[in-house]
Amino acid sequence: MSSDYFLFLNLVGVAFFAVSGTLMGYDKEVDGIGVIVLASVTALGGGTLRDILLDEPIFWIDQVYYLYSTYIAILLTILSIRHVSRLSQNYLLFFDAVGLGLFNIIGIEKSLINETGMVVAITMGVTTGVFGGLIRDVICKEIPLVMRGELYATACIAGGLVYAALLYAGAPYAWCILGALFTTVFLRLGAIHWGWQPKLYRKKNPG
Repeated sequence: MSSDYFLFLNLVGVAFFAVSGTLMGYDKEVDGIGVIVLASVTALGGGTLRDILLDEPIFWIDQVYYLYSTYIAILLTILSIRHVSRLSQNYLLFFDAVGLGLFNIIGIEKSLINETGMVVAITMGVTTGVFGGLIRDVICKEIPLVMRGELYATACIAGGLVYAALLYAGAPYAWCILGALFTTVFLRLGAIHWGWQPKLYRKKNPG
């Protein structure tokens, strides 16, 4: 992936997660600087952990564009909220799903750039995708989405496996990116709309 394209995907992913963090702040009636903190942690948390684990410069410290993207997304979301009388929870879940898909790809890509194996890259995609939202939910005293039994981290893993399958099959590079993105977002939105859940355990018998 070219550096310009990688930067673009990163900026869009940061913006989407910043929007989801701002919407969560609105839902929980967080005001003032608290909204900025919550949205910033959501947008930057996963990538920060990724870069620490890869022993890379922290992306938003190394390139200030990510902070611009975060703060602009927060500001535009706040301005939009002020002109909407009622905001559906579905908006938060949609922006979170797209951000999840984008950050999953970015985590995989950055890991492969650092010459890790594919298993590590897929794991890093999951880490990048879920960690910011996990911190957001913990701060807001919510059960994190990744812990609710819905397709969340599983959607990232599926997207990573599609990426790997297409890459090893010799598919054009753009198809690897699009396939992983579509799979992750589709599974996440499907879990929201249809209630898809992975069943790892049988239900306990009552009593």
